[in-house]
Amino acid sequence: MSRARRSMDWGFPRWRPYGSSQEATNVRICDRHGCDEPGDCPAPKAPNSRDRWYFCQKHAAEYNSKWDYFEGLEKAEKEERARAERQESAGYAESAHYGWAGSGDGSRSADEMRALEVLGLEADADFNTVKKAYRARAKEVHPDVKPGDAEAARQFQLIQTSYEVLRAAEERREWRG
Repeated sequence: MSRARRSMDWGFPRWRPYGSSQEATNVRICDRHGCDEPGDCPAPKAPNSRDRWYFCQKHAAEYNSKWDYFEGLEKAEKEERARAERQESAGYAESAHYGWAGSGDGSRSADEMRALEVLGLEADADFNTVKKAYRARAKEVHPDVKPGDAEAARQFQLIQTSYEVLRAAEERREWRG
């Protein structure tokens, strides 16, 4: 006759010891050939496709390193999709954990990149270069220099907005240290 054993199960799940569960855990393995790590990072198989690969973190980073989300779309479609995504995520703070890094290394947002493009600068331009370019471009199309020219006024407003975006980004970088 078998003797009754003392149970460690007190009837409440969190009091059970780790690994005491009897059922098997389903773990999806990385889709990269030869990798045995858990595949918990979904990645699209093709642009605009619902099919997904499931990679481990290392292989997902490798897969996404040269990924172009807007590949195959026309310029108007790209802008529309980017605008829709900004609108959807407007309530969330933009991830800024790269804020300590220097410019030109992926730390600039899409808005900053557009502002640099308006000023005719490269992605790695420092703020002194931005100031110089802003002043030079503003002098060319300032409403006092070209009175009554609607296109010049629009260009000046665009340049001024671009400078404000870059100035605010620089202030955020300086504030973080």
